[in-house]
Amino acid sequence: MRSGARRLVPKVPTNPSPWSTSLLSAAAVGLAAGVMSGLLGVGGGLVMVPAMVGLLGFTQHQAHGTSLAAILPIAAAAVVVFGTAGSVSVVGGLLLALGSIPGARLGATWMRRLPERTLRLGFGVFLLVVAAAMFPR
Repeated sequence: MRSGARRLVPKVPTNPSPWSTSLLSAAAVGLAAGVMSGLLGVGGGLVMVPAMVGLLGFTQHQAHGTSLAAILPIAAAAVVVFGTAGSVSVVGGLLLALGSIPGARLGATWMRRLPERTLRLGFGVFLLVVAAAMFPR
């Protein structure tokens, strides 16, 4: 590949696949994430990332990337249910996506450069901030 050319095919991780763990465990993590996502409107990553790292043996980087890959089908399933109940603002969703798409690309680029420990610590701090913000005043 010539210098300056973009890599179109992602690098293959050198560590063993976390999918060597039980598929049943992975499905249970997905079920919990889907329920929490649909019930509470939270991103499934709040459930999936810690579970993938702690239960399924993913690295923090693998968990973040895999969680993001799972968002589209999870969100699509929930949007259908919320949409039929009249609880979706299509314009609002599109406006959020307008900023989120470049923001996600920027965040993913930064995440790749972070050491595992820093990423894990940052995610933990983020979870604590979200938890504190959710307490009633």
